[in-house]
Amino acid sequence: MGEHEQQQGWGFETRAIHTGQAPDPTSGAVVTPITLSTTFAQDGVGNHKGFEYSRSGNPTRTALETCVASLEGARHGMAFASGLAAEDNVLRLLSPGDRVLLGNDAYGGTFRLIAKVWAPLGVSWSAVDLTDTDALAAEWPSDTRMVWLETPTNPLLTCVDIEAVAAIAHAHGALVVVDNTFATPFLQTPLTFGADVVVHSATKYLGGHSDVVGGFLALDDDELADRLRFTQNAAGAVPAPFDCYLVLRGVKTLGLRVERHCANARAVVDLLTSHPAVERVLYPQLPDHPGHAAAAKQMRDFGGMVSFTLAGGLQAALEVVRHTEVFTLAESLGAVESLIEHPGQMTHASAAGSPLQVPDSLVRLSVGIESASDLVADLEQALDHV
Repeated sequence: MGEHEQQQGWGFETRAIHTGQAPDPTSGAVVTPITLSTTFAQDGVGNHKGFEYSRSGNPTRTALETCVASLEGARHGMAFASGLAAEDNVLRLLSPGDRVLLGNDAYGGTFRLIAKVWAPLGVSWSAVDLTDTDALAAEWPSDTRMVWLETPTNPLLTCVDIEAVAAIAHAHGALVVVDNTFATPFLQTPLTFGADVVVHSATKYLGGHSDVVGGFLALDDDELADRLRFTQNAAGAVPAPFDCYLVLRGVKTLGLRVERHCANARAVVDLLTSHPAVERVLYPQLPDHPGHAAAAKQMRDFGGMVSFTLAGGLQAALEVVRHTEVFTLAESLGAVESLIEHPGQMTHASAAGSPLQVPDSLVRLSVGIESASDLVADLEQALDHV
């Protein structure tokens, strides 16, 4: 059995710690070195040790790309300077006149990139309900070349059946891109359900400590990988070696962290479902959640993101986010500390007035890994202000 096959047989946590990260052959360093060099010596013209120039490839970045690709069960991995840089690289596969079908509950940054940057260049887009696969099949626009879905979505935590959508898209010759940021590869591996490309904001759960911005693509198709790797190098939105090191460090504890995120989220959901100020709780584990069946089918647990609406509307939502103490009022998600935000006026402000506008009574939680009792008590006192 070769080294690659052996490592693919390892468990998730073992791969997160070891794949692509063998001790440095020069020094024996157990931690992957941060290779800051921008250029690499050649023994002769074109005769090098696999690296020429750090935009094209860097040893620290290669370690990260190898590791996270393994966690996604992918043949190819590519790291980027941000999640949106990774998304932009995928959208470069399209030509003027091509259409993207975007879920009608998508991340505001994705919507902004497609509708405000790529649409003026001739790429069309439509926001559709990707949970209604019958309607998707019956009303498929003939110019569609790509379906872009998140599951669970940001911020309404809609869960989409990847396998069902992929079957329809592939029957029409379209690519399926899945944003796996919320689920992480620990909970969900979209390639196994038919996705063509997996996207991550590595800033979130992969990094896990609110101290690095990054993005990632994972895929199996060799030809598609060659195209994406070409534009990765040509456009140059690559991460610095130190950023790669930080994400790789975070990935080592991803499994442990996500298990705690999920456990704490359940404790928070128990509070929210019983509090009179809360109108509705959005969490895929709840049996009445519309995406519960899809989540149960393709996820090993239900994640650390929780959203809810307040019966008192906008003012109640703003009052709650203003009064938490353990939960920090801030954008972003997926790190060790718990965050609270008002999507309508923060992360999803760019979607105002569009089909992707979110309710103004909505509050989104990124449940961290603090003591569950402290998180519950903090939310309870904040809700009691309403």
